[in-house]
Amino acid sequence: MKSPYPILVLVGGAAIGIATAAIAMSAQDNKPASPIFKVTVPDGYRQWQLIAPAQEGAPLNELRAVVGNTTAIKAYQRGAQPFPDGTVLVKLAWKHEQSPEFESASIPGAPTTVQVMVKDARKYASTGGWGFGRFIDGKPADEAQHRTCFACHEARAKARDYVFTRYAP
Repeated sequence: MKSPYPILVLVGGAAIGIATAAIAMSAQDNKPASPIFKVTVPDGYRQWQLIAPAQEGAPLNELRAVVGNTTAIKAYQRGAQPFPDGTVLVKLAWKHEQSPEFESASIPGAPTTVQVMVKDARKYASTGGWGFGRFIDGKPADEAQHRTCFACHEARAKARDYVFTRYAP
């Protein structure tokens, strides 16, 4: 079992780097991970670049935004498919609500899910190279929900490397 406390060997200024790396690994190990794929919500994803917004109709009635890490953004900009390993996409979803200020406008209501796709062709070879995570209030959804991820992507987006979202101009 890993200790949450790093063991430091002081060698000049190197101890600071060792401490930082050990703490980062310790924090990563404690993050809730999705069943099956062991995907976690990436740190700092809310600062990532927008790929595209979307609106999901009934029965979900959600507003969504998909963001991507630098690898994802570069791949979208180049039109590269399949996406390279290291691509991470995060979909944020909120209940669709009517704006109190504008009759014709929608606004995000309560958050519903954060969904994550991670590309690693070797690790996730049986699911088109993608690992999936669906989180509700920061906790992973159950295994049954995660078993539906790839089947849905395979049925509807196989020709686009299993990714629904297209880059918004």
